[in-house]
Amino acid sequence: MDQRDEIRRTQRLGAYGVITRQRATRELLITRVSPRGYPAGWWALPGGGVDHGESPDDAVVREVHEETGLEVVTHRLVAVHDVHTVSPGRGDAWEDYHGVHLLYACQVDDEAVPHVVELDGTTDLAAWVPVEELADGRPLLPVVEHVLERLDQLAGV
Repeated sequence: MDQRDEIRRTQRLGAYGVITRQRATRELLITRVSPRGYPAGWWALPGGGVDHGESPDDAVVREVHEETGLEVVTHRLVAVHDVHTVSPGRGDAWEDYHGVHLLYACQVDDEAVPHVVELDGTTDLAAWVPVEELADGRPLLPVVEHVLERLDQLAGV
Protein backbone atom coordinates (compact mmCIF):
# COMPACT_ATOMS: atom_id res chain seq x y z
CA MET A 1 0.00 0.00 0.00
CA ASP A 2 1.31 3.42 -1.00
CA GLN A 3 1.85 5.83 1.90
CA ARG A 4 -0.53 8.25 0.15
CA ASP A 5 -3.34 5.73 0.66
CA GLU A 6 -3.18 6.52 4.39
CA ILE A 7 -3.47 10.29 4.20
CA ARG A 8 -4.45 11.97 7.45
CA ARG A 9 -7.14 14.64 6.94
CA THR A 10 -6.87 17.74 9.12
CA GLN A 11 -8.97 20.89 9.17
CA ARG A 12 -7.95 23.70 11.49
CA LEU A 13 -9.64 27.00 12.33
CA GLY A 14 -7.30 29.74 13.50
CA ALA A 15 -7.53 33.42 14.42
CA TYR A 16 -4.58 35.65 13.55
CA GLY A 17 -3.61 39.25 14.17
CA VAL A 18 -2.56 41.61 11.40
CA ILE A 19 -0.61 44.09 13.49
CA THR A 20 1.44 46.95 12.05
CA ARG A 21 3.20 50.00 13.35
CA GLN A 22 4.83 52.97 11.68
CA ARG A 23 8.41 53.83 12.50
CA ALA A 24 10.94 55.04 9.94
CA THR A 25 9.15 52.46 7.82
CA ARG A 26 6.04 50.32 8.19
CA GLU A 27 6.58 47.20 10.30
CA LEU A 28 4.55 44.00 10.67
CA LEU A 29 4.51 41.93 13.85
CA ILE A 30 5.40 38.35 12.95
CA THR A 31 6.26 35.18 14.84
CA ARG A 32 8.60 32.27 14.11
CA VAL A 33 7.43 28.66 14.29
CA SER A 34 9.42 26.78 16.95
CA PRO A 35 10.91 23.29 16.52
CA ARG A 36 7.74 21.98 18.24
CA GLY A 37 5.59 23.46 15.47
CA TYR A 38 5.29 22.83 11.78
CA PRO A 39 7.00 23.91 9.64
CA ALA A 40 9.76 24.86 12.07
CA GLY A 41 11.63 28.07 11.31
CA TRP A 42 8.92 29.53 9.11
CA TRP A 43 7.40 32.94 9.90
CA ALA A 44 3.73 33.40 10.71
CA LEU A 45 1.29 35.95 12.03
CA PRO A 46 0.65 35.98 15.77
CA GLY A 47 -2.32 33.77 16.38
CA GLY A 48 -3.37 30.17 16.31
CA GLY A 49 -6.05 27.62 16.81
CA VAL A 50 -9.49 28.46 18.08
CA ASP A 51 -10.20 26.10 20.99
CA HIS A 52 -13.42 24.07 21.00
CA GLY A 53 -16.21 26.34 22.26
CA GLU A 54 -14.01 29.45 22.18
CA SER A 55 -15.06 32.61 20.39
CA PRO A 56 -12.65 33.50 17.54
CA ASP A 57 -12.63 37.08 18.93
CA ASP A 58 -11.37 35.73 22.26
CA ALA A 59 -8.94 33.37 20.53
CA VAL A 60 -7.11 36.13 18.66
CA VAL A 61 -6.68 38.15 21.87
CA ARG A 62 -5.42 35.08 23.77
CA GLU A 63 -3.11 33.90 20.99
CA VAL A 64 -1.56 37.33 20.35
CA HIS A 65 -0.78 37.58 24.06
CA GLU A 66 0.66 34.05 24.31
CA GLU A 67 2.88 34.53 21.27
CA THR A 68 3.96 38.18 21.69
CA GLY A 69 3.22 39.23 25.28
CA LEU A 70 1.21 42.15 23.88
CA GLU A 71 -2.34 43.01 24.88
CA VAL A 72 -4.80 43.59 22.05
CA VAL A 73 -6.52 46.95 22.57
CA THR A 74 -8.92 46.76 19.64
CA HIS A 75 -9.57 44.19 16.94
CA ARG A 76 -11.90 43.67 14.01
CA LEU A 77 -12.34 40.83 11.57
CA VAL A 78 -11.05 41.94 8.16
CA ALA A 79 -10.66 38.81 6.02
CA VAL A 80 -10.70 35.05 5.79
CA HIS A 81 -7.85 33.13 4.16
CA ASP A 82 -7.50 29.43 3.64
CA VAL A 83 -4.85 27.03 2.47
CA HIS A 84 -5.32 23.47 1.26
CA THR A 85 -2.39 21.14 0.67
CA VAL A 86 -1.85 17.42 0.27
CA SER A 87 1.79 16.76 1.04
CA PRO A 88 4.16 15.29 3.60
CA GLY A 89 3.42 17.00 6.91
CA ARG A 90 4.48 16.40 10.49
CA GLY A 91 6.79 13.41 10.75
CA ASP A 92 6.82 13.22 6.93
CA ALA A 93 3.42 11.46 7.02
CA TRP A 94 1.12 12.44 4.16
CA GLU A 95 -1.53 14.91 5.23
CA ASP A 96 -4.55 16.44 3.53
CA TYR A 97 -4.49 19.77 5.39
CA HIS A 98 -7.07 22.56 5.21
CA GLY A 99 -6.34 25.63 7.32
CA VAL A 100 -8.96 28.36 7.66
CA HIS A 101 -7.51 31.64 8.92
CA LEU A 102 -9.66 34.41 10.37
CA LEU A 103 -7.65 37.62 10.02
CA TYR A 104 -8.13 40.42 12.51
CA ALA A 105 -6.73 43.95 12.25
CA CYS A 106 -5.45 44.46 15.79
CA GLN A 107 -4.03 47.38 17.67
CA VAL A 108 -1.52 46.94 20.48
CA ASP A 109 0.81 49.21 22.42
CA ASP A 110 3.44 49.40 19.71
CA GLU A 111 6.03 50.71 22.17
CA ALA A 112 5.96 47.39 24.05
CA VAL A 113 8.66 44.86 23.21
CA PRO A 114 7.22 41.59 21.90
CA HIS A 115 8.27 38.43 23.71
CA VAL A 116 6.91 34.89 23.70
CA VAL A 117 4.88 34.17 26.85
CA GLU A 118 3.79 30.58 26.19
CA LEU A 119 6.63 28.23 27.14
CA ASP A 120 7.26 25.10 25.07
CA GLY A 121 4.70 26.19 22.49
CA THR A 122 4.85 26.42 18.73
CA THR A 123 6.31 29.95 18.68
CA ASP A 124 9.88 30.75 19.67
CA LEU A 125 10.27 34.37 18.54
CA ALA A 126 8.12 37.44 17.96
CA ALA A 127 9.44 40.56 16.24
CA TRP A 128 8.51 43.77 14.49
CA VAL A 129 9.98 43.49 10.99
CA PRO A 130 10.03 46.23 8.34
CA VAL A 131 7.63 45.19 5.58
CA GLU A 132 10.26 45.64 2.86
CA GLU A 133 12.55 43.17 4.68
CA LEU A 134 9.93 40.41 4.55
CA ALA A 135 10.94 39.70 0.96
CA ASP A 136 14.49 38.91 2.11
CA GLY A 137 14.19 35.18 1.56
CA ARG A 138 12.98 34.16 5.01
CA PRO A 139 10.33 31.42 4.73
CA LEU A 140 6.86 32.93 5.12
CA LEU A 141 3.68 30.92 5.59
CA PRO A 142 1.10 31.48 2.83
CA VAL A 143 -1.13 33.50 5.16
CA VAL A 144 1.71 36.02 5.67
CA GLU A 145 2.21 36.33 1.92
CA HIS A 146 -1.56 36.82 1.53
CA VAL A 147 -1.51 39.63 4.09
CA LEU A 148 1.52 41.33 2.54
CA GLU A 149 -0.24 41.44 -0.85
CA ARG A 150 -3.22 43.21 0.78
CA LEU A 151 -1.65 44.99 3.73
CA ASP A 152 -3.23 48.38 3.06
CA GLN A 153 -6.72 46.85 3.11
CA LEU A 154 -6.15 44.57 6.11
CA ALA A 155 -3.99 46.47 8.59
CA GLY A 156 -5.29 48.52 11.47
CA VAL A 157 -2.66 51.23 11.03
